[in-house]
Amino acid sequence: MSALASALYVGRVRHRRLRPRRHALAYRVFALLVDLDELPELDWRFRFFSHNRFNLFSVFDRDYGAGERGDQRPLRDQVEGMMVEAGIEPDGGAIRLLTMPRILGYAFNPLSIYFCHARDGALRAILYEVRNTFGERHSYFLPAEGVAPFRQNCAKQFHVSPFLPMDLSYEFVVTPPAETYTIAIIERDGAGVMLTATQAMDRAALTDRAMLRAFFTHPLLTLKVIVGIHYEALLLFAKGVRFHRRPPPPLSPATIVPAAAFRKSA
Repeated sequence: MSALASALYVGRVRHRRLRPRRHALAYRVFALLVDLDELPELDWRFRFFSHNRFNLFSVFDRDYGAGERGDQRPLRDQVEGMMVEAGIEPDGGAIRLLTMPRILGYAFNPLSIYFCHARDGALRAILYEVRNTFGERHSYFLPAEGVAPFRQNCAKQFHVSPFLPMDLSYEFVVTPPAETYTIAIIERDGAGVMLTATQAMDRAALTDRAMLRAFFTHPLLTLKVIVGIHYEALLLFAKGVRFHRRPPPPLSPATIVPAAAFRKSA
């Protein structure tokens, strides 16, 4: 069998809130890096993974992109459409999605990330797909310039946590998936850093045995994520952190930063 670009990543997530009350959390996670072009092969190659079908692990197209808004195009077509809108010409290079799969049919992904490559392997852009607990999702499409670690910035456009205001900016510092993968997300307001979230993960070959090991060492991970979010919310409420009312979601499913504007601001 040919070698796969898709892989399993295992590591830890950490959050650290600095203001208005200090709060921190850390938990173990795993994710799949799925090359979109390999999805049909992954479906028949592995016993414990399916595409658009129930299994121990599965990836359903409707969980991603703008499908809930009526866009039924394949994910690759949706992402390449954003590339064109940002002034980046797709050339058929790999698009790889880092995400928690459905586990026994259930998934909740606060953040899924698409790494958009040129045919020569160079990273051209990163798409951050954010989901909140109200059933809404929004994407930030940011060009990638230079070499890793990539640094990207944009204004917050989408309500995620009721304990964070909307007038924030994001800074992403990313080392794309290779033998390791890291990301830091720094949220700032006019007074400085309010919160940092980091993820550090190590690569493992994607095999049925590796998926079984991840399942038993991280049992019901996707369910624990949603339970954990609500538990941490209770702790923040108990600490007296201000509650922010949820605004309407953005009219557009994605915030797209044009490549020319990104280069000018870099």
